[in-house]
Amino acid sequence: MSNLEGDPTETEVGGRARSSAPTDGPQVQLLPAREVPLGGPRAMLVRRSLPSRARTTVGAWCFVDSYGPAAGADVMVVPPHPHTGLQTVTWLVGGEALHDDSVGSQVRIRPGQLNLMTSGHGIAHGERSLAGDGAPLHGVQLWVALPEAHRHQTPHFEHHADLPRREVDGGRRTVLLGSHDGMTSPAATYSPIVGVEVRAGVGEVRLPVRADFEHAVLLVSGRVEVAGEHPDPGDLVHLGTGRDEVGLSVVEPAVLLLLGGEPFGEELVMWWNFVGRSHDEVVAAREAWQDQDKRFGEVPGWAEDSWLRAPELPNVRLRPRRR
Repeated sequence: MSNLEGDPTETEVGGRARSSAPTDGPQVQLLPAREVPLGGPRAMLVRRSLPSRARTTVGAWCFVDSYGPAAGADVMVVPPHPHTGLQTVTWLVGGEALHDDSVGSQVRIRPGQLNLMTSGHGIAHGERSLAGDGAPLHGVQLWVALPEAHRHQTPHFEHHADLPRREVDGGRRTVLLGSHDGMTSPAATYSPIVGVEVRAGVGEVRLPVRADFEHAVLLVSGRVEVAGEHPDPGDLVHLGTGRDEVGLSVVEPAVLLLLGGEPFGEELVMWWNFVGRSHDEVVAAREAWQDQDKRFGEVPGWAEDSWLRAPELPNVRLRPRRR
């Protein structure tokens, strides 16, 4: 999925944001989602909670959108667009979608399956929702920043239809990335990271976590209390480091994502769909995309005039973002 904002340098955060001091250790920081149109004449609204002015990353997680439920076969149509320096993580809880990319992948994704695209030095892809079984489209799109040692690698794509999952206390936990509670995902990762879908009924839930990771909880649906916060669907609650478990009080049956990782120590320059390290690097990537350079390849099945053009760069140099 793309960041389709016309002015991607701006990051607006709702008035409920609260932050503790920006130090390591246990924290509680509510990051309210803001609505962003995904693009097109009938733009679907997504709820974006990361990046925000209050926080840029959680571990290597650097972008968090949730969307739906939204009905209709073509409710989401995201034409081909580029990415650099990141992995895209697509996870559905309802509906179906089709992924096409410039390394030759064409994959239908359904709930409980993982699409993981590693952009490396450059890739292009498009996505569209499908009628499928008629269920409304409902899911999340996340980005993971690639560390310096791996961000220039050859792009590739993975689809995982069978992920480790376990029934726990009447609910279910599925590991998307990394390891959790003795389960390890087969998906490729390039920094210490974890992503877990948690489905839970009403009651108390305890999630074991690594104390050296920072963690956050993304509410996808339902109602929960997390560390005294009551997030709305799409909101992210950042919990810092130094915890060996995360406790949840589920008020009504919920779906959420536990996101975490070793605090990401590298500075990032994030603009539109590029994750780099400098202004000049992002400018070069934009120019290559606008010139249809072979760096990004071709995405079959889409008309050439449907490909997204990059927004204009701001009139000031892009600056690195710190976590």
